[in-house]
Amino acid sequence: MPLAGDYSDIVELTPPSAHLLTIARSNQANTMKPTSAINPPQATKAYGVLVVDSAKFLLLVALIVWLTFSGARRLGYNWQWYRVPDYIFAFSAEGFEPGPLLQGLGVTLKITVISLFLAFAFGLTTAFLRLSNSLLGRLLARGYVELIRNTPLLVQLLFIYFVISPIVGLSRFASAVVALSLFEGAYASEIIRAGIQSIPRGQWEGAFSLGLGTAKTYRLVVLPQAIRHVLPPLTGQAISLLKDSALVSTIAIYDLTMQGQAIIAETFLVFEVWLTVAAIYLVLTLTLSTLVQHTEKRLQIIQ
Repeated sequence: MPLAGDYSDIVELTPPSAHLLTIARSNQANTMKPTSAINPPQATKAYGVLVVDSAKFLLLVALIVWLTFSGARRLGYNWQWYRVPDYIFAFSAEGFEPGPLLQGLGVTLKITVISLFLAFAFGLTTAFLRLSNSLLGRLLARGYVELIRNTPLLVQLLFIYFVISPIVGLSRFASAVVALSLFEGAYASEIIRAGIQSIPRGQWEGAFSLGLGTAKTYRLVVLPQAIRHVLPPLTGQAISLLKDSALVSTIAIYDLTMQGQAIIAETFLVFEVWLTVAAIYLVLTLTLSTLVQHTEKRLQIIQ
């Protein structure tokens, strides 16, 4: 026991608040450091890669433009871009009037939207049959998928138009929609089936233990989770459907591609019209691709 007046063994205690204040000031000083000072070589390297990639892209675009114009010059082609806007839209005394290309674009979008909904219906039904306990249902679904996926779309379209439509009385438009829907539905069914099979078995067992039947388990438990997996690839399939719709011009449907062919036959503006048609398709597909990327970010599942 220390003697009175002997304070050699007594240590002055620092209040805990003083330690906390010191730590807070240290953290504040660290966070106030400029971000640009953190590892500047990485930022410089990333900027250099961006510049190089941009230069490569611009060189590629310049090469494509040069090849196009040099080829047209060797052919003695006379560019007439000033005539193209009249085939897109025009203004008259009655107001705005869509040109042949816009009218064809409307037909293309109409075919695409209707075929997309039917393809989803075909795909969902086929996926259910593939996963069912019915042997006949599985065989029918497997036969449909294998037949559609292993034959060209153009052959299917011509077969439906020249063979099936006279028997059942389908119009050209209906024949095109059915052919596109069946073709895309076969691919959509595999996407949906994979999404359903990705749901853990415990989700099924939990639903059955609560007394839910198969139909309610699909509707309330499985499909709401599976849709997050299958929606991005299904949206990508919609892009393929939009591009494949150009084949309907082979059965004399005046979509965007067919309208372009009609304009070329009348005006001989081969390069201008086809480049314009390609640009319209490119704008549509890029818009859908942006939607796909946005959807993937919104529906991204953290494993």
